[in-house]
Amino acid sequence: MSTSPIDSADFYALEDLLDDSETKVLHRVREFMKTEVEPIINQHWQRGSFPFEIVPGFRQLGIAGLPYQGFGCPGRSFLLDGMVAMELARTDPSIATFAGVHGGLSMGSIYLCGNDAQRERFLPAMARLERIGAFGLTEPEVGSGASGGLRTTARREGDTWVLNGRKKWIGNATFGDLTVIWAKDLADGQVKGFVVDNSSPGFHTEKLEDKIALRVVQNALITLTDVRVPEADRLQHADSFRDTAAVLRMTRAGVAWMAVGCARGAYENALRYALEREQFGRPIAGFQLVQDLLVRMLGNITSSWALCARLSQLQDQGRAEDRHSSLAKAWCTVRMRETVGWARELMGGNGILLEHNVGRFVADAEAIYSYEGTREMNTLIVGRAITGLSAFV
Repeated sequence: MSTSPIDSADFYALEDLLDDSETKVLHRVREFMKTEVEPIINQHWQRGSFPFEIVPGFRQLGIAGLPYQGFGCPGRSFLLDGMVAMELARTDPSIATFAGVHGGLSMGSIYLCGNDAQRERFLPAMARLERIGAFGLTEPEVGSGASGGLRTTARREGDTWVLNGRKKWIGNATFGDLTVIWAKDLADGQVKGFVVDNSSPGFHTEKLEDKIALRVVQNALITLTDVRVPEADRLQHADSFRDTAAVLRMTRAGVAWMAVGCARGAYENALRYALEREQFGRPIAGFQLVQDLLVRMLGNITSSWALCARLSQLQDQGRAEDRHSSLAKAWCTVRMRETVGWARELMGGNGILLEHNVGRFVADAEAIYSYEGTREMNTLIVGRAITGLSAFV
């Protein structure tokens, strides 16, 4: 088995779990990220800008809404979807997040919680990336407590709903075409979902500046002031937060895959560096302490990758539950954080320079560690599953 920096992270040949057609998709994504994204991403990260020039090529990959069946979607496996998310994050976690928000959270909400008419109306254009989606759940005052504490409200007036409130950290919303907004129905107190056109009167976005992580992702603070949404655009199968949670169960698995990709990208860049950087007359890769760091990183990546692969197989079998996604998200993000830190440590002071790439993964890991359920919240979900006792306050 080759031990070159390009493919050495797949130490247990986990890509072999894909069939030939899936492998071709993954390799197309890999080539695109290497040739189109890698040369420009540091400049965009530094400026906090999004590389819109890559969107036409990204569209041609055909990976938006990858595991969804019908409605113009590719209808592939969750295993392929996960490995694609890892592959995107391996080059840049921000691009993986852009894809995850659009194809996972936004399209996923419509796929899981919409009716057939809504799926037919929205998903084909989104799968072609002709319309870009966002997902509005988190609020300025509400993060982990979204299940019962949303302050954004929905009030029905005949065949129209009136939305008021604010959403924060909403990726893609500054330039997207539509946003799935989750709001509390004033009539019954239940959380409901709405597909909101971003050009609607009263829908205002403000880009969040001065981030230290995922700087390429265009996060927004959304203010909704008497935004009117027709009943036809209320997700017809989203009647409580239980339905919202079904979307998060699916996409949380994708975040675990992104964590593996982030760790893998840092490791591979650190390994290249170790093979090229010389001290005391030889490559530092030949020193025991450096090899110890490399092996620790590889162990984290391999164990996390294997965990995610099994989770995706459970998804493909319809057997995945909240506890499975939560364990993967909690475990993989912790291992990611360790790994990117060791990669930076291996590179010494050079590890904080963008030109060596690892510093970007170190910073971006902090966002992946927190979003779509903190470690603590996911720990409580898994803890309840293994003890039968809820420790939620």
